[in-house]
Amino acid sequence: MLRKSPEKENMATQVQTDTVGKSNKHDSAERHIKGNALYIDDIREPKGTLHLAPGYAQATSGKIKSLDLTAVKSAPGVVAVLTAEDIPGINDCSPAMGDDMILADGHILFHGQVIFAVAAESHLEARKAVRLAKIEIEETKPMVTVEDGIEQDASVLPPYEFLKGSPAEAINKAPHKISDSFHIGGQEHFYLEGQVSMAIPGDEGEMLVHSSTQHPTEIQHTVAKMLGVSDASVVCECRRMGGAFGGKESQAAQWSALAALAAHVTGRPAKMRLDRDDDMIMTGKRHDQRCDWQVGFDDQGKLSAVDVEFLSRCGCSADLSLGVNDRTMFHADNSYYYPEARIFSRRVKTNTVSNTAFRGFGGPQGMVFSERMMDSIAIKLGMDPLDVRKVNFYGEEGRNVTPFGMKVEDNILEELVGELEQTSDYRKRRDALNEFNKTSPFLKKGLALNPIKFGISFTLKHLNQAGALVHVYTDGSVQVNHGGTEMGQGLYTKVAQVVAEEFGIDLDDVKITATKTDKVPNTAPTAASSGSDMNGMAAKYAAETIKDRLIDLAATIYQVDARTVTFAKNMVQVGDQEIPFSELTKQAFLHRVSLSSTGYYATPNITWDRETKDGRPFLYFAYGACCAEVTIDTLTGEMTVDRIDILHDVGKSLNPAIDIGQIEGGFVQGMGWLTTEELVYDDQGRLRTHAPSTYKIPTASDIPEDFRVNLWNSTGNREETIYRSKAVGEPPVMLATAVTSAITNAIASLKPGSVPQIDTPATPENILRSVKQMQAGN
Repeated sequence: MLRKSPEKENMATQVQTDTVGKSNKHDSAERHIKGNALYIDDIREPKGTLHLAPGYAQATSGKIKSLDLTAVKSAPGVVAVLTAEDIPGINDCSPAMGDDMILADGHILFHGQVIFAVAAESHLEARKAVRLAKIEIEETKPMVTVEDGIEQDASVLPPYEFLKGSPAEAINKAPHKISDSFHIGGQEHFYLEGQVSMAIPGDEGEMLVHSSTQHPTEIQHTVAKMLGVSDASVVCECRRMGGAFGGKESQAAQWSALAALAAHVTGRPAKMRLDRDDDMIMTGKRHDQRCDWQVGFDDQGKLSAVDVEFLSRCGCSADLSLGVNDRTMFHADNSYYYPEARIFSRRVKTNTVSNTAFRGFGGPQGMVFSERMMDSIAIKLGMDPLDVRKVNFYGEEGRNVTPFGMKVEDNILEELVGELEQTSDYRKRRDALNEFNKTSPFLKKGLALNPIKFGISFTLKHLNQAGALVHVYTDGSVQVNHGGTEMGQGLYTKVAQVVAEEFGIDLDDVKITATKTDKVPNTAPTAASSGSDMNGMAAKYAAETIKDRLIDLAATIYQVDARTVTFAKNMVQVGDQEIPFSELTKQAFLHRVSLSSTGYYATPNITWDRETKDGRPFLYFAYGACCAEVTIDTLTGEMTVDRIDILHDVGKSLNPAIDIGQIEGGFVQGMGWLTTEELVYDDQGRLRTHAPSTYKIPTASDIPEDFRVNLWNSTGNREETIYRSKAVGEPPVMLATAVTSAITNAIASLKPGSVPQIDTPATPENILRSVKQMQAGN
């Protein structure tokens, strides 16, 4: 793999600071490598800890006629068997809509829905016991596919639409038009650490819950309402997760609730850790969608109007489908100006597990559509796909308003894409590729250069807030707590860098403690790529408050102008003299100056009104581009990614090494979603790909040997974000659309002018099917 040094290649993107903008290592890097980083299943268990396993029926949908748990209760090691009747409060673990039961009661809605749970002395004994249950279901015919749900007119939420102009009329009048339909597959999160939680009962109904969650406050709220106690009686703690990718934003709640219920019923600590197969069967995925679309355009490929319908399989309940599918709509334009448009979303109900958040939160599905459309137009007109993309980019006044009414004010794509076009040798490689395809009978190459424009902020306004708590100790060390969670993305490291920069001290002197609801309350989930933006700013505000107190103290003690007091390199410049930072903190205690403060940040300028479809849903956009080259074998459908060139916009990077790691990882995860990761359900709605043996995530051999990632030489975010940085968590996933566009380009070489029909993921089977259709003239 070829990789340029972040330190050497991105100096221009770094803020001139001591800590922020530098490639500091991840705070847990050494512990990750040594294998001694503590995850929830590694925490020393209190004496008497019970272990849980979930019980479910083999049917998919229907009424529970009988539930015989006699043999389960008498099985070795079993201490308690929990059913819905044991829940003292509200039997619900949904994030908002109240439609997700912790334990099924009366009916089941999907295969794998938990009906009961066993608490036993060991995990193995609990797993063996659940198999002894006798469950009889009066089965009903399940709705499995999107088409099944549409046939039954079943929805989890009302449809939603953006309408700009009269697109149907404009398409009819356009010189050229295309109508098409394809399926976009779902994706399993496949986090390394599965769903796990441990609950420890305390005094007077109190409960401490260790949860692998992106949203500790939601865990707190779910457990409290289930037990019928106040939120203040429940504390949720999360030090780190072994991956999440959206799968632990809402869906960690059920497993935390079951652990807490067992602890409540038995009075003993209890742990719920899902087996990998159960985890895959019982938890939601990225929403798979059917996309029906039509477009009108002129001889240069410039759009006249777009009409697209996203028919989304949401599963059996709403979960986070409102926000996910809205974001699909928000990103159906990607980087392109639609003069007139209809963007419609239907949230289809099926008897499958409720789909949920996944990195990109619906945005990737919207972009897969826009890039499929650009490729189709290019093929129909016989143009280079990059030229079609560039002619449709957002531009100046008159071409800078999205289908949802927000102005694109910081568009840098023309310049960014232009640079990648040069550095990737796109035009030369295009010519060489065309020559190769003319002489190669079976192997065909494809090339694509795709842009992305991704909106940053929660589209639910109230989620755009964060809090932090900073303590400075008399030895000069600092402890920071904030509402963001660490799932491997380096959030803790970035926030520590911000605080270290503020006090002018070494990064090693800043300790970030586990995210905990009794330290920073009422937090938003760590999602929407906004963790650093919000928690970094909240921590900065808290540190500034303490720093201002220290400045005033130093000015008073040493009789100098406060403006002459500065902090750097573990020292404090006070007029003409320097004192150690730790000396000033000792003086603060002696002079009774508080060394603790909270900080709070609310994202400004967010005005989106969903009902009126008016306002500004995003604070800013993150941009990037990817050039992908692939080779397909037309005899087998096998595909290899030969080379990847990425140029990505992160504003002024807080930590270039971490940002490049996020870009690399996000791209590979997106590539897996679009090429190898296939979810297969049988006609009864049972997931058949529920283990690594049948579900193929990318491996080391799938990563292209020639993999070039660079950060855009940015002057900084035009918005006043933390050190003018931009979010980096989710946008890179969408760079992988270039791989599917390159595959389409390769297949299209078999019959110029004909658009290949291929769904995602573009597995070898799907590629071969598309190749045969092209060769047959279909």
